[in-house]
Amino acid sequence: MFRTAVRNVLAHKARLLMTVLAVMLGVAFVSGTLVFTDTLGNAFRNQSAKSYDDVAVAVKTWAERGDEETPAVDEATLEKIQDLDGVAEATGRVSGFAGVADTGGKLIGDGWSNTGSNYSPGTDGKDAQYTFTQGTGPVEAGQIALDRTSADKGDYEVGEKVRVATNGPVEEYTLSGVFTTEDGAVNAGGSLVLFDTEVAQKLYLRPGEFSDVTVTAAAGTSDQQLLDAVKPLLPENAEAKTGAVLADEEAEMTESGLKGLNAMLLAFAAIALFVGVFLIANTFTMLIAQRTKELALMRAVGASRRQVKWSILLEAGVVGVIASVIGFLLGVGLATGLRSAMGLLGGKIPAGPLVVSPTAVVSAFAVGVLITVFAAWLPARRAAKIPPVAAMNSVHAVATTKSLVVRNSIGAVLTLLGSAAIVAGAAQGDENGRWLIGGGAFLALIGVIVLIPLLSRPVIALARPLLRKLFGVSGKLAAQNAVRNPRRTGATASALAIGLTLVTGISVLGVTLGQAIDKMTTDNIRADYMISMASGDALDETALTALRKADGVVAATPQRSVWLTVDDGGVSASGVTPGDVEKVFDLKTVSGSLSSLSDGEIAVDHKTAKSHGWKTGDSVPVTFDDEKKQTLKVGALYEGNEFLSPVLIPESVVGPHESLSDIREIWLTMDGGQSDANEQAVIDALGDNPAMSVMDRQGIRDMFGGFINTALNIMYGLLAMALVIAVLGVVNTLAMSVFERQQEIGMLRAIGLDRRRVKRMIRLEAVVISLFGAVVGVGLGTFLGWAIGKSLSADIPGYALVVPWDRLALFLVLAGLVGVLASLWPARSGAKLNMLTAIKTE
Repeated sequence: MFRTAVRNVLAHKARLLMTVLAVMLGVAFVSGTLVFTDTLGNAFRNQSAKSYDDVAVAVKTWAERGDEETPAVDEATLEKIQDLDGVAEATGRVSGFAGVADTGGKLIGDGWSNTGSNYSPGTDGKDAQYTFTQGTGPVEAGQIALDRTSADKGDYEVGEKVRVATNGPVEEYTLSGVFTTEDGAVNAGGSLVLFDTEVAQKLYLRPGEFSDVTVTAAAGTSDQQLLDAVKPLLPENAEAKTGAVLADEEAEMTESGLKGLNAMLLAFAAIALFVGVFLIANTFTMLIAQRTKELALMRAVGASRRQVKWSILLEAGVVGVIASVIGFLLGVGLATGLRSAMGLLGGKIPAGPLVVSPTAVVSAFAVGVLITVFAAWLPARRAAKIPPVAAMNSVHAVATTKSLVVRNSIGAVLTLLGSAAIVAGAAQGDENGRWLIGGGAFLALIGVIVLIPLLSRPVIALARPLLRKLFGVSGKLAAQNAVRNPRRTGATASALAIGLTLVTGISVLGVTLGQAIDKMTTDNIRADYMISMASGDALDETALTALRKADGVVAATPQRSVWLTVDDGGVSASGVTPGDVEKVFDLKTVSGSLSSLSDGEIAVDHKTAKSHGWKTGDSVPVTFDDEKKQTLKVGALYEGNEFLSPVLIPESVVGPHESLSDIREIWLTMDGGQSDANEQAVIDALGDNPAMSVMDRQGIRDMFGGFINTALNIMYGLLAMALVIAVLGVVNTLAMSVFERQQEIGMLRAIGLDRRRVKRMIRLEAVVISLFGAVVGVGLGTFLGWAIGKSLSADIPGYALVVPWDRLALFLVLAGLVGVLASLWPARSGAKLNMLTAIKTE
């Protein structure tokens, strides 16, 4: 039977080609994902290990600039560590944000990974952490050194002036040197600026103090010995660990981060393989139907049902192995390409070999072979039931009425249960509701797939009059052919339906959320500009002072983050400017007056007030971060604004209690609104600071809604694999259908249907099947998008379902185009058949 299976595979190479392609693509996705993430994980682990190669002990404190209470490591403590037996060298570090402007004044890097630190030369005059390719490290207050990548991006040479912004005004420094480094911030696409130690201490901490210390061991001293000796010298709350422990922790963090990426990519690979199951099952079903006489003869000469079934499964296994080999090799190439693409897009991946683990190899082959065999199981089971008598009269083992009733009943029950679970989950909301929607979606999708053969007849019947009217005989024949074998049509359409269900659901949800966020921005903001730090850090007080003096500024208020402790817990507050806050935000008063802010009173979001039992005129005792208590009067209740905290408190009340300025944003309303002149006035007032982001209203809308469009594009790209496999399914079904209908096509040609009409008939058949699958997918996807959005609506102000009719119409048009493209080869083959030869074909 094994020889028979191999001979059958070789005999039907062309007909099994699409199955091989489907499995190959799925395996490539799986193996490429595993190889890619293994390679990334290995590269980052090696980088972590390399960065801690010479570190015996690392000390970390949480001291920050302006925070006088948290202790740091001072010079005296650093000298004590240096004097310990077994210490080769102890190096103090301070670090923080540093943004470098290019020659056009734009920030180099993405903000959050732009860092600055101190250059700390040892006894040999060099800092072992950095390798200089040009110049030397900074040794004066007016000098800096830059990493090689940032210097190249900024087109800077040693000796030139470079504008650098920290959390204060922009300063100009002379570039003393350019270095290479394995620093994680630089590898993440950011920049690294090295200052003289005294300058870095003034910028990021306090003169004569360090936030971190790295200790190098002398020969013969163990890391643990040094750790035990260093710990007693450290200030309170400082943390000390060996370099090996820190390297392991960073490696674990890297692996943890990659697990999410791995899981997401494998989920899309699973979708692609799930779609491939229908293509494989359809292929083997059609092959078995074409080989009914052959299989019946095997039964007649003594083959048992079990042997027939296993011969089909062996065929599937051989196909799976072949596809897995090709797919695995393609996956390794895909992983290599992804790595190169990340480099071209600006993501710097540490150097390292391509890692092909045994897990990746075994997983790829197991997935490819098992999926193929699983998909062929039902066709093999049907093949085993072909009676020997079929060898004499070519009677096919047609589906019985009972089997169709059972199938449709199961499909209806699954669809109803799934739909009920989806509706219940949408009504419940929260995380539990979304899990209920997920389970319901799975049941509904399976139920619809089971019911698709039943649905195909009435749905396609609706299009039959239009096809007949527009395309005549070709249209009539195409509609009849599409429903001749409902199971085959259903299996072909199911693959496309699954892909479009996911694409449509994501589109409906994404567009709905995007418009809700856009509406939230439009409804809540009156400001013309928002200023923030590109790093996400707090703005300096000097920025607020400068903006208030700028030409054209009508109103300016900070959004100063404050935490208030109250009797029954705590509440976040925004320190704002009375009188100006109403001009930059659309605040609707429920009771009281916002003008009471000028009298030192507070305004509270009415929902927060209700939860705490507060009302206008109440006195609320609070405790600030400095542990000082004060009683504040509620002067107004207002409808919540998503860009402000639940409590608004005047700046004058906050000032005496806050040692650190925590200004998250500054909001401005300008005389004359948004204009190039006003924007330039704001930029000039900030000293043309590259680290400060100036956004107009459209920029604000893009910032909050842009990530949704980015996520949608990523999802579309990942789901493209499933849609490609669905297209292969349409091609395969049509090609094999043409082969089955050679005699019929020959008869049609003989009675006057020319080649052009034959091509049109086959094309229309493909379009009808594709559009049928698309209609089912778009309908189910819209339902799922509504349900998931409904479950999120309580957390999204102004939520309203938005059906992107333009995108849905585009999906249907693309589905029709898919049908046309998929039919090119089968239509050409059918039209080229010799009518006399075709008529004689059995």
